[in-house]
This record gives sequence, structure tokens and C-alpha cells, in this order.
Amino acid sequence: MIRRSCYSGLFVVLAASGFLLLFDLQLANAQSKALIIVDQNGKGDYRTLSEAIAALPMFNYQRITIFIRNGVYEEKIRFDQDYVTLKGEDRDQTVIQYCQLREDWIKNKDSIGPAVINIHADDIVLENLTIKNTQPEIGPHAFAIYGTGTRTIIKSCKVISKGGDTVALWDYKTGMYYHADCYFEGAVDFVCPRGWCYIKNSEFFEVKKSAALWHAGGFDPDQKFVLANCRFDGIKDFQLGRHHYEAQFFLLDCRFGANLADQPIYRVVYADSTRNRPFNWGERTYFYNCHRTGGDYDWFKDNLAAAQNLLRSEQITARWTFAGKWDPETKNGPVISDVRINDNEILLTFNEIISVIGKPVLQSKSGKVLYYDSGAGSPCLRFMSDTKMEKSDLVGLTVANEAKMWGTIASIYERSANLTLNF
Repeated sequence: MIRRSCYSGLFVVLAASGFLLLFDLQLANAQSKALIIVDQNGKGDYRTLSEAIAALPMFNYQRITIFIRNGVYEEKIRFDQDYVTLKGEDRDQTVIQYCQLREDWIKNKDSIGPAVINIHADDIVLENLTIKNTQPEIGPHAFAIYGTGTRTIIKSCKVISKGGDTVALWDYKTGMYYHADCYFEGAVDFVCPRGWCYIKNSEFFEVKKSAALWHAGGFDPDQKFVLANCRFDGIKDFQLGRHHYEAQFFLLDCRFGANLADQPIYRVVYADSTRNRPFNWGERTYFYNCHRTGGDYDWFKDNLAAAQNLLRSEQITARWTFAGKWDPETKNGPVISDVRINDNEILLTFNEIISVIGKPVLQSKSGKVLYYDSGAGSPCLRFMSDTKMEKSDLVGLTVANEAKMWGTIASIYERSANLTLNF
């Protein structure tokens, strides 16, 4: 069999430090903008994603959205800056694609990485896009998304590869990933998180007679892979999942196509025992209300009662999955945790980093007015008033102009800062 390589395709190297120094003005502009528009027809801020990402500040402290107008963007990209949202105009018509075999990248490494989208940052959101590795061979490793950051969200996206490890998010210590309303396609272990992962309302299609899912959760016994209300299909006798490391799977209200093989999720064991990973916590695979077209297999009958703490299906939420450390589905914004006043200077400290658009003007119930001074991209915002202030003057604060303040940590909602004083 002849392997078709695609390493020789064009790529653009991102954001070397020398390049950044030449564009101080661009970086200053990017820091002050919450929205960057990419349009390959020249009607936006940049024509390519590579140009837009290169224009981000070296250290990004506020959430910035890169909005991509419809088109096929033949490039691969890398995120080193936190708090970036990549949002397409239309899921089917905004396409980021590139031809990249992992083994070709290993032989000829570039600074971008082995995937179409390479994430080396925290709190990245991918939304309303098609992301496709166009290498043509079924089976070999060919990432569409690869990452080592935490709190990664993939929402309303199509993520496609003919190879293995289509979505490979691999922060094995602290990695937390949330995906919803997506379509995933690939070959061996094509959705393969390490750490904590919650996926809901999504479709999976396996193009090879191999396992669709894979999980590694050996760093912490609580690490888990939860799939809720998902649908699985593929070629005849495709398998549901497997693991090499310690792993923990929860599948709730899932539906399987008739082509699913009668093969439970299994641990890969090698004859050479030195290749086997530690396995001390036992098989931990749990199902609730899962069914297959053409008849159910006994191995995915309901067994939540076997999980610790006698779980009920309604308890298994995104917040529960991440052990309360992150709730990407919450609508609650950052809250004020501390107030310091020095005459007419007010320092509001929140429980989260705050992103700011414009210069907020706050007005209290008593009519006092506070003018934003500084602090965007930190938990502490400094305001000034024309008069000396007391804490009682801050009751009933509201934003009196069109400026915005909201939470920076990755979420599926824009969470406005809560200005209520609770102390």
C-alpha cells in the first residue's frame, strides 16, 4: 500500500518574538479589541487566521473573539495565548482545513504543531466551525485538534479526520474539556481525552473497524469521560471504546447504530508486560438508558448503581464531571469578593478575571457615579469618583453606559459581572 503524504503543503509560522516587536501598534490595537474579524476576501481585519493570531498580544489577559467569515481557510494554527474564542459565521461554510499526518510532522517538525488546530493555552473556545484534517488515508494518526491546555470548549462544530485521534486533548494532569452539539468523525480512538471530559448532544462516526472512544485518567481517580445524549454510528462492526491507562467512562441516554460490534469497552493489554500501564482501580464503565438499533447488548445495560456514591443520572452534569472546579454551563457572572475605598478611589475585587470593553461608568442607587480607571484582564478593577465614597454609596451598582464587564474563563455563555455587594 502506498501512503500518501501531505507534509509538503504550505503553512504559515505564527508569532515569533521578532515578528511581534515589529508590530507593537497592532498588538496594542488587539489588546483593546474584543472582536477581530477574519475575511479571506479582505473585508475584515485580516485575511487569514494565522495573521489574526500573530496580532494577538504575547500575553493575553482578556477574552478576545476571532470571528471568521465563511470560506475555506487552508492553514493550520497554534494558540499560545489564553482566553481566545474562535467563532465561525456558519458551521458548514466556515471551514479550517489542512493536510497533516502526525508521522510527517514528527519527521519534519514545524513550530505550529501536528494538528490543524494546536492548543497550548487555557480557556480556548471553538464554536460554529468545520475543522478538517484532509489527509486521505484511513487509520494513521491525523489530528484535527490537538491540545495541552485546560478548560477547552468545542461547541456546534464538525471535527473530521480519516485518521486516528481526531480530537486529542491531552493535559493529563489538569485537563478539563467540554463539547456540545458537535459532529466527530475519525478512525482509531478518534475522540481521546486525557483528564476530565464532558460531551453532550453530539454525533460520532467511526470510519474504521476500530474503537471510537478512548480515555486516560490515571493521574487522579476522579478523572472521567462523560457522554450524555450522544449518537454513535460507523462502518460495520465498529467498536465503542477502549483504553490503555486507568480510565472511567459514563454513557447516559446514548444511542448506537446497528453496526456497533458486540464488544464492550476494553483495556488494551500487551504480551510484553513492560508495555502495560498501571491498572489498579479496575474497570469503571457505566451506562444508563443506552440502546442500539436492532437490539441491545447485555454489556451496556444500566449499571450506575455500581458507581461510587450511588449516582442518579440527573446528578451527572458538567459541573459534577469537573468536580465543581469548572462549570461551563453556568450563566452566573463573576461576583465582587472585596471592596477597598480610599477617598474617591474604589477597588472592586472579583472572584474571576474580568474582561472589559470600553470604559464602564457605574451608577449606584443613591446616584453616585464611578468612572473606570484600570484593571482589565485581572480580578481587580479600579474606579474613580468625583466625591469621597463610603461602602454604603456602592449599593445598587449598575453599568450606566454601553461598556461591558464579563467573566473571562471559558463558558458557553457571556457572563456579565455581578455588581451586587453581599457584605
